[in-house]
Amino acid sequence: MSEHFAEAVAEVFGHAAQHLGWTPGTFWQATPAELEMAMRPAGQHSTAPPTRDHIMQLIKQDKDNGR
Repeated sequence: MSEHFAEAVAEVFGHAAQHLGWTPGTFWQATPAELEMAMRPAGQHSTAPPTRDHIMQLIKQDKDNGR
């Protein structure tokens, strides 16, 4: 596993665990589409998986909300 991939996974898992309450097992069993749907703000629909930029925007928005 590359260092870049490991860092990206750790970051996305941290977000899923903190905001969705996902355990490592839930995270690793989820498909990218399921992760994207779970992290998407209510009312927004997309068939494409989240891009790294989109995930980073979500993380920034969360940090801006004081969490």
